[in-house]
Amino acid sequence: MATDQPRDLPARHAGVVATAAAQRMERDLTWYRELPAEDRSWVSLVAQAGVAAFLAWYRSGGGTPAVTADIFGTAPRELAQKITLRQTLDLVRTTVDTVEEHVHLLAGEGDEGALREGVLRYSREVAFATAEIYASAAESRGAWDARLESLVVHAVVRGEADDTLRSRAAELGWSEVTRVAVLAGTAPLPAGTHDAAAVVLSLRQAARRVGRDALTAVQGNRLICVLGHTDEPLEDAARLVPHFGTGPVVVGPRVPHLYAAGRSARAALSGLDAVRAWPQAPRPVAADDLLAERSLIGEAPARRTLVDRVYRPLRDNGSALLETATAYLDCGGALEATGRVLFVHPNTVRYRLRRVEDLVHLDLTSSRDAWVVQVALALGRLTEPPQRGWRDAIGRGGPDRSSL
Repeated sequence: MATDQPRDLPARHAGVVATAAAQRMERDLTWYRELPAEDRSWVSLVAQAGVAAFLAWYRSGGGTPAVTADIFGTAPRELAQKITLRQTLDLVRTTVDTVEEHVHLLAGEGDEGALREGVLRYSREVAFATAEIYASAAESRGAWDARLESLVVHAVVRGEADDTLRSRAAELGWSEVTRVAVLAGTAPLPAGTHDAAAVVLSLRQAARRVGRDALTAVQGNRLICVLGHTDEPLEDAARLVPHFGTGPVVVGPRVPHLYAAGRSARAALSGLDAVRAWPQAPRPVAADDLLAERSLIGEAPARRTLVDRVYRPLRDNGSALLETATAYLDCGGALEATGRVLFVHPNTVRYRLRRVEDLVHLDLTSSRDAWVVQVALALGRLTEPPQRGWRDAIGRGGPDRSSL
């Protein structure tokens, strides 16, 4: 169409067309009817601004339109968070259709065809501007969410289950997330690179594909993942290990919700420090399977847990099981030698070993389980008060030699 001469359009009908567009949205768009009254008024204002801006542009000769400022500048930026891109395109389409239906009111005599062509051109510019606005909003929101996500993961690692964590978790939609476990491993960052954003995005998307929520962050060379809605953390972790770097991946125990996840995070990170003491550890490995290694590096909760799960049940179930476990370990796992020490038949030793396994879920005939029990028994003995006698005297500085 020719654009060298300004059009003299009857702009007095612009309000009529904008009102018709609003009525059509009310009739055809379910999402528009469900908006609060204030948001509906803003959408109507955008539609009215669009019609007025189009007519002004058309009258000026149809140059490059300043769509963003002319139309979307009338609405608050928060509107982009309440109305999706698809809904905004519905708004544009409805307004364009309304303008085309009322061409006879807006166009001068013999100018209807040119006006329709102008509508198509202007609507294309509006669509491009809409996409740009939403892309910019998504980029800004994504950067903010990534920062917020990192802060939440750091708070979980530090065990800060306070109101700040609750507020930030709510912003990320984690207020109602339950059944949480923390994964810890090495970040797959090549030497000399710091593209942590790509790492956490890849892991988060992988978690979403297996139906789990995830909060992720890179801390130094470690990759931390807080996994939500997980019933079997170890199984879920097995699906996610390809997104970690080389080396072990440790899975903390499952806890009820995010605000208790500090316990899972501490166990996972402690396990990551201690797992090198078990070169044959599976990948991933549960932090609870590393209680003995965690005890060796001085983790007090691991020591208490190991004593509570192994030593005390054996001690409190009668002396036979504790004595049998001790003798069997001291005899290097030999049934006959253990029987001779205890003055019982080897079959009795076998029976007691099965009872030990049923009680503490550790098989003393397995070298790995036998070592865990040995550590647990040693730690358990350290919790008992020392027996009186010569060793007590040594602890107090030695016996009174004047009586000898």
